[in-house]
Amino acid sequence: MTVRVGDSASAPSFQKAALPLLDDSQLRKNVRHATEVIQRKRALVAGELPDWQALRDAASAIKERTLLRLDEYLLQFEAACTAAGGRVHWARDAEEANRIVIDLVREQDAAEVLKIKTMTSDETGLNRALEERGIHPHETDLAELIVQLGKDRPSHIVVPALHKNRSQVREIFREQMHLPNLGDSPQDLTDAARRYLRERFLRVKTAIGGANFLIAETGSVCIVESEGNGRMCLTMPDTLILLAGIEKIIPTFRDLEVFLQLLPRSATGERMNPYNSIWTGVHPGDGPRNFHVVLLDNGRSPILADDEARQTLQCIRCGACLNTCPVYRQTGGHAYGSTYAGPIGAILTPQLQNLQHAQSLPYASSLCGACYEVCPVKINIPEVLIHLRGRITREQHSSLKPEALGMRIVASVFRSRRRLETAHRLAQLGQKPFVSDGWIRRLPGELSAWTNVRDLRAIPKQSFRQWWKETHHGAK
Repeated sequence: MTVRVGDSASAPSFQKAALPLLDDSQLRKNVRHATEVIQRKRALVAGELPDWQALRDAASAIKERTLLRLDEYLLQFEAACTAAGGRVHWARDAEEANRIVIDLVREQDAAEVLKIKTMTSDETGLNRALEERGIHPHETDLAELIVQLGKDRPSHIVVPALHKNRSQVREIFREQMHLPNLGDSPQDLTDAARRYLRERFLRVKTAIGGANFLIAETGSVCIVESEGNGRMCLTMPDTLILLAGIEKIIPTFRDLEVFLQLLPRSATGERMNPYNSIWTGVHPGDGPRNFHVVLLDNGRSPILADDEARQTLQCIRCGACLNTCPVYRQTGGHAYGSTYAGPIGAILTPQLQNLQHAQSLPYASSLCGACYEVCPVKINIPEVLIHLRGRITREQHSSLKPEALGMRIVASVFRSRRRLETAHRLAQLGQKPFVSDGWIRRLPGELSAWTNVRDLRAIPKQSFRQWWKETHHGAK
C-alpha cells in the first residue's frame, strides 16, 4: 500500500528541519504577523455568539457519531450521489487515488486541469503524478498559485502562502507572469492573479478539487472559499473530479448549519465564507456534464479503529490550532515536512503513515493545550500527542538503545538513597570542566543536544537531603 503525505517519508526530523527556520527572521515575522491577525479576528467573531461553546459541543457530537457509523454514511452518500448522476470511486491509498484521477482526466483527452485548493491531493502527491504524465495542473486559489509559481511548498492549512509577504509575492509574479512593472499593493497583485487565471477558467474544461463536507443524506459536496475560484471550477468545466478523505462525511444537510458557523470563524475570522457552494450530481444545461467523487482512505481506517486517536478524524481543516500554537508560530509549517502542519499535522501525519515516518512530530509540542482550547470540534490534541508518544516508545523500545539504557540506570539510582547521594557527589565532580558562573553552557557528546538550545544550571554543592540533615539536626 502506498501512503503519501506530501514528502514526509523522506523529510528530516522536525528538530533538524526547524533549526534553519528559526534563523529566518523574515519568515518568523511573516508567520507571527499573519497568525496574530487571524487570532484577533477569530476572537472577535467567536465572541459575538452566545452559543459558541454549544456549537462546538454539537459539532464534536456530530463528528463523533458519524465516525462510529462511517461505513453506513459512506454507502448512503454513494447511493445518493449516484442517483443524482454522479459517479463515486473508492481509493485505498494515494497511488490508487492518483491513478483513478489520471484515468478520468485522460478520458477527456485533457492536457491541462484546473485545481481548487485541496490538501487531499497534496497528501497523495497528485500534482507531481499529473505532471509525470504530461498533464499540467493550474492552481486557482491565490495562495496555492503563489506557492506553485514560486516552486515552494504550502506552510499553512488555510493560508498556504502565509510565510510570504507581499513584496515576495510581487517578485514571484513579476518573474513568472512576465510583469516587470507590477506594483506591490494588494490590488496590483490580485489584479495580476485575476488576469492570469481568467484565461485559464475560460479555456480549461476539466477541474479537480476537494471537499469541505460530503453530505450523506443528499449525496452533495460542499466547498467553502473566499475568492470565487472554487465557484468557477465547480460550474464552468465540463468535467469535475473531487478527491476527498472518507472522514469528510456528515450525515444530513441540516448539519451544515453547525459547521458553516464554526468553520469560517475559526479559519479566517469571518462570520461566513464569501462563497459557499453545494453541488449535487449532474444537471442538464447547468455545470459539469461529468461529476466524479473519489473517496480516499490512505491510512484513515486504522485511525478509525483506535479508540483514543479516532478523534483526529473529526478535524475540519480550519487551521485554528496552527494560529495559536507557540511551536508553529516560531517555525512555520515547513518544519513539519508534511502536507499537514501544526498541532493537527503532528497527530495526523504519523497516524496516516502508521508511525513508519514522521515519528518526531508527536514531540513537536509543549503540550500547552492552546490547540484544544480553540479547536471548533474539540479534538483533544494534547491527549492524542501523549497517546502517540506512548505508541512510539513501545514500538521502538530496546534495552540496548542509549536512551533506554540511561533511563534504566537513572531508575536504579533513584531507588536507593545511598546510590542517589553517591551519584550527586560524582556529578558534582564530573561537571567541573563544563561549569562557568554557575551554569553549564555546553555538554559533550549526545548530551550536547540539551545545551545546544538552552543553558543548564550547575548541580549545587549542597543537595536538598544534605540541607535537611543539617537544618533538622541529623533527621533522616
